[in-house]
Amino acid sequence: MDFAHKSSVAAYRSVAAHGGVAASDPHRLVLILMDGALERLAAASGAMKAGAQEPKARLIQRCVAIIEELRASLNMEAGGSIAANLADLYDYSIRQLTRANLENRVELLEEVALLLREIRGAWIQIPSLTPVAR
Repeated sequence: MDFAHKSSVAAYRSVAAHGGVAASDPHRLVLILMDGALERLAAASGAMKAGAQEPKARLIQRCVAIIEELRASLNMEAGGSIAANLADLYDYSIRQLTRANLENRVELLEEVALLLREIRGAWIQIPSLTPVAR
């Protein structure tokens, strides 16, 4: 496969992926972000166990960026105490990820993954605002 063809395929995949995200409703976007964070946590855990410092740090930083985006998307006015509690959990998760990265502690990554899975599970129980196409 030549370079031009590879570039075209990569560009198509990028547009398709971003188009799918752009077309998603906010409820679905939160799930996409949660899944992305969980995937990066699992990969960071593997990198940490393998002693791969650079990939571990990069993956944890990406996870922190996703959690910061989740926190920034909270509507503190409309969400009341639930939004405030989520903001606190996200802040705590970011601190734990920072500690995990500095101290090479897999159990801290696992703790954050558990918290995110619990939040994700509750989020799934909330019905999406976008009607299902039939």
